[in-house]
Amino acid sequence: MTGFNQPLGGNDMPRFGGPATMMRLPSASSAAGLDACFVGIPMDIGTSNRPGTRLGPRQIRDESRMLRPYNMATGAAPFDRMQVADIGDVPINTFDLKKSVDIIAAFYREVLDHGAVPLTLGGDHTLTWPILRAMKERHGPVALIHVDAHADINEAMFGETAAHGCPFRRAWEEGCLQNDRVVQIGLRGTGYAADDFDWGRSQGWTVVQAEECWYRSLAPLMERVRATVGDAPCYLSFDIDSLDPAFAPGTGTVEPGGLTTWQALEIVRGAAGLNLVGCDLVEVSPPYDPSGNTALIGANLLYEMLCVLPKARG
Repeated sequence: MTGFNQPLGGNDMPRFGGPATMMRLPSASSAAGLDACFVGIPMDIGTSNRPGTRLGPRQIRDESRMLRPYNMATGAAPFDRMQVADIGDVPINTFDLKKSVDIIAAFYREVLDHGAVPLTLGGDHTLTWPILRAMKERHGPVALIHVDAHADINEAMFGETAAHGCPFRRAWEEGCLQNDRVVQIGLRGTGYAADDFDWGRSQGWTVVQAEECWYRSLAPLMERVRATVGDAPCYLSFDIDSLDPAFAPGTGTVEPGGLTTWQALEIVRGAAGLNLVGCDLVEVSPPYDPSGNTALIGANLLYEMLCVLPKARG
């Protein structure tokens, strides 16, 4: 046993009991002294279709109770190498999305000031914009791996510039991204114009539509991603609607023809070796997830993100 925090084991307390934290880890009031931390952003005021992602962080935490500390596929043992805790939720203003953007950015500045890597439980995808704003202030412009059914590069939605369909346009406008090191994976569905996915390409981004992923291992793609990103500080943003609704129906904007769970694992595991400075898992909507499987997949992907952080690998 190490001196680091450990998840509460299933033989010490039944899985359905114990603390309601991510992986039943100890809770902390701040990121002080932590190498990595789980953070919830219980928000759905940026959604444009079905709501419910404000309940996502709590449900992801609940479905994380089956997770164990050792990754039997990759050999990663993050709790042997890092101090990790759940630092709770960002106290957003649920009546004001624009104020919430500023609240989130301020919260993450403090997390990053402590030197911790934040792993975020969403919450709608608007939240990635203020996180990237804080990342830029700490690390400069970052590389981005964005896994999603949607490009989220709208100029505006209903005349508003803060919404879950706009975060990467806003981050681009604020100079948060290294444009030659941005990769979007899984985009698909219908659009308003034939060139809807080309805006990112025109900025120098790599865009991999879902159809390019069908019937394939994504390990070769991630080799190319690692070569593209290199040693730049890199942020991973994973929208659960990138997965096909057969696997993850519990989200607000489902699109058929998506990624599989094993492709999702290949993407996250394929980020090993990158200089990851933060990750998020967004758009889990429990009201549309009666089995809990969408939140369970989200919890597992967050654990896999923890496993590929630089400090987790020694």
